[in-house]
Amino acid sequence: MEVVVDSPCFAEASPIAGDVARGVTRLFCRRDLFAICEVPLPNGRRADMMAIDAKGGLTIVEIKVAKADLVNDAKWTDYLEYCDHFFWAVPPYLAAILEQERYLPGAAGLIVADRYDAAIMRDALHRPLAPARRKAELLRFARRAARRLSAQIDPTLGDGS
Repeated sequence: MEVVVDSPCFAEASPIAGDVARGVTRLFCRRDLFAICEVPLPNGRRADMMAIDAKGGLTIVEIKVAKADLVNDAKWTDYLEYCDHFFWAVPPYLAAILEQERYLPGAAGLIVADRYDAAIMRDALHRPLAPARRKAELLRFARRAARRLSAQIDPTLGDGS
């Protein structure tokens, strides 16, 4: 029996984006990373997913499910200063496009996913955050996740986006 959870994450996106996020979440759980979705960043951008590992490392995942959205995305490099690792997450039919140099295949990782699972096709380069930035981002992550959990107990609190 499948349990369906009403989630504000990707509520306005294509259902395929939610499927990719679900697959990435399953992959990350096996690797001891835990993610929250749609995370606003201090520079005004919004990461599709941000995950934390056991050592406090931060990973940002940008999900793309349409070729036009992928090839027209000029903002993704704005995420790099807020994470130790950056991954693209796409359904299988978009993976080949991400080998182009403009997507920094030497630095940006690649995850291919569907609603059931995901696989890392290319690892992301580790680019450690500066200590002050790390502290600020870890606190923002923790507080956002805690606020979202609090909103599950009392919906009048809002989701903490």
